[in-house]
Amino acid sequence: MKEVTMFMFEGCPHCRKAKEMMDALFAEKPEYAEVPLTVIDEKRQPEVADKYDYFYVPTFFVGEEKIHEGIPTKEAIEHVFKKAYNG
Repeated sequence: MKEVTMFMFEGCPHCRKAKEMMDALFAEKPEYAEVPLTVIDEKRQPEVADKYDYFYVPTFFVGEEKIHEGIPTKEAIEHVFKKAYNG
């Protein structure tokens, strides 16, 4: 199992939607809730966010690999957590 890192910022409607999709996914597939998740608010932690290569939020990394960037879909969120869960 690999860690998921999510980059977002407070007030971002796409980030809020991604979190809602994550909650729904975890309810549907509880095993994905076991995946280690770090959420970085790029405005509050710019020193961390600046170390990663992305332009839009939300962005998801699994380990060091960028898996999704930008407007979330249910399929994209599930793909992130499936990839992390399966290592």
